[in-house]
Amino acid sequence: MFLARGGEGRILGSATLATFRSPTGLHGWIEDVVVDQGARRQGIGKALTEACLDQAREMGLREVNLTSRSSRCYANQLYQAMGFIRRETNLYRYPLEEGK
Repeated sequence: MFLARGGEGRILGSATLATFRSPTGLHGWIEDVVVDQGARRQGIGKALTEACLDQAREMGLREVNLTSRSSRCYANQLYQAMGFIRRETNLYRYPLEEGK
């Protein structure tokens, strides 16, 4: 987990690099890039994402994935500007809890 701190150590944002192993190798996934609403559009999300990518490189990962809702326009623009490639997939969810 990576944290971005502002003055007086206040947390302005966070991001997590998760890894998992499958038969095809070790995979990376960036989860929950979150920036405080008052600190957005200052490069914090980009810096957090770059920190995750740097860590992934150090670990020897070949690629890193992430997801972002289509309604998050600025986040999607950022990821594309950073070189992430949008994939066409059929993502399915199966709720295991009743009512979810």
